[in-house]
This record gives sequence, structure tokens and C-alpha cells, in this order.
Amino acid sequence: MKRVILVMMCALCAFSFTYAQDAKEKKNNKKTVTFAIEGMHCADCVKKIEKNIAFEKGVTDLKCDLPTKKAEVTYRADKTTEDKIAAAFQKIGMEATAVKGESK
Repeated sequence: MKRVILVMMCALCAFSFTYAQDAKEKKNNKKTVTFAIEGMHCADCVKKIEKNIAFEKGVTDLKCDLPTKKAEVTYRADKTTEDKIAAAFQKIGMEATAVKGESK
């Protein structure tokens, strides 16, 4: 009986460890991309981006820089893509192009 309990506890520990690894990998499934934004001219445009893009599905962080007209978007790759984020910019009347070399 002790052996059965010991084997069950070992199996439970192994399962817990494996599940914890999977959960950690899902959390780290984030990507960051920098978009050059055409149509971002003023502080109101920045607010419009922050109100809309920050709440798109999968977006976890957003930083807008008005002088350079760029937006850095961090998102979960299992929830959205660069193309979907660019489409969200189009919905609010701005053209977003991913800047190659600045994506993480």
C-alpha cells in the first residue's frame, strides 16, 4: 500500500512539474513589434491609439512616440498577429507598417 501511495505521489509531482512548464511557456509567448504610423499627427491621435489598440485581443503593452510617429506593441503571439494589429490601426484611420529590424 505504501508503494502505491509513493508511486501516485511521484506521478502527481511529475504531472505538476510538466503542467507548470507548459503554463510558463504560454506566458512567455510574447512578441514586440514597432510600427511606423501614418496619420499620427497630434496628442489626440496618440490618445485614440491608446484607447483602441491597447484593448485589442492579445495586446499586452503599447507605447506611442509622437515625435518619431512610431508605436511599439507587445502582444501574445497565440492570441493575435502583426497583421491583425495593423488592421486594427486601419479601423481607426491610420496606416501601420511594421518596421523591420526593430521587432523583438
